[in-house]
Amino acid sequence: MASRKPISLLKSKDSVAETWPDEPERFTEEHVDDYLLWCVKKGTSDITLQTDRQAYNEIAGILYPGTYRVIDGVDMQVFLTKIYGPDAMARLASGTDLDVSYEIKPDRYSRIRFRVNITAVLARGRDAAQITMRVLPAEPPTMEDLQIEQEIIDNWAPRQGMVIITGPTGSGKSTLLAAGNRMLLERPHGCGKMLTYEAPIEYTYDTIHSPRSLVSQTEIPRHLPSFADGVRNALRRKPSIILVGEARDNETISSAIEAAQTGHAVYTTTHTTGVAETIRRMVSAFDKSERTERAYALMETVRLIVTQALVPKVGGGRVGLREWMKFPDEVREKFLDMDPDMWTVEIKRMISSYGQTMNKSATIAFEEGLIERRYYLLMTSGGGAD
Repeated sequence: MASRKPISLLKSKDSVAETWPDEPERFTEEHVDDYLLWCVKKGTSDITLQTDRQAYNEIAGILYPGTYRVIDGVDMQVFLTKIYGPDAMARLASGTDLDVSYEIKPDRYSRIRFRVNITAVLARGRDAAQITMRVLPAEPPTMEDLQIEQEIIDNWAPRQGMVIITGPTGSGKSTLLAAGNRMLLERPHGCGKMLTYEAPIEYTYDTIHSPRSLVSQTEIPRHLPSFADGVRNALRRKPSIILVGEARDNETISSAIEAAQTGHAVYTTTHTTGVAETIRRMVSAFDKSERTERAYALMETVRLIVTQALVPKVGGGRVGLREWMKFPDEVREKFLDMDPDMWTVEIKRMISSYGQTMNKSATIAFEEGLIERRYYLLMTSGGGAD
């Protein structure tokens, strides 16, 4: 059998400009980090590896091939083993996707982190896998980097109570939370003991100077089985701040409410689109028999809700649009004197006085020339955007 030509000899001029110049004929674990580092240097935001397809890099919202040849099953097993471990395919076969973090240390002074999702897919009639890797910044952004509105910043740090960040998948909730954490850490008096429970850990705070603070990050389910277990764990560790990666079930929501009621500042996220919808969805997570009681407990503890959406920006990149509402004492007292079934309508009526609607945020961005008319119309029609 004739030997295969080296990959470098098979590439055209166009593909050389886009694909990894050191691509091997067969990937080994030693190649994985080198390939990922090359992707990062090209300005890639997301790397996608799928069985029987070329590797792809997303750069400024556009997909480019990262390899000349397809990633076959043998190559994919190499990536899975290096990134997750030898039991990756067995875990996928059990019907679950895998969320992990991955880290490369090019030298003793720097490291590059990735948020990773691994999902089972069907490729050419066979079970296969797709790996999606989000490149994370070396350190969390600042609130100013994200151009967060001053009113959100002013209400971000309650002495106790709950701050809820909402939005669809990929809307930057974790990034906003990380920026908020950085702001708390960089205050002159720091923030005391901060405990985070994340799935997976995305941003780290090693480079943030904060001598009056101590940050402890726990990964779910690597270190503890669930977010609810994380909150119960936190209450035994005397923290000032608790971050719960996602409040997605009644047990986690109840635990977060309890933590907020006992004098802690609690930060969490949920997949909803709008302030009123967030309250309604969190309350509906409970059984009817306890819904009213839990609704009042939630309203007693909530301090700020921010809904974020990322929309393509004129000239490239994306811009964050945000709806938010603060819940000072007088607002919470009004809702506590009202039937919870009336809250959704009342929140929509009050939001302009105690925050900002998504329509207003989209209008401001459109008038400033940041977004195109079609995205402005999409956001103001109530359809939202990812």
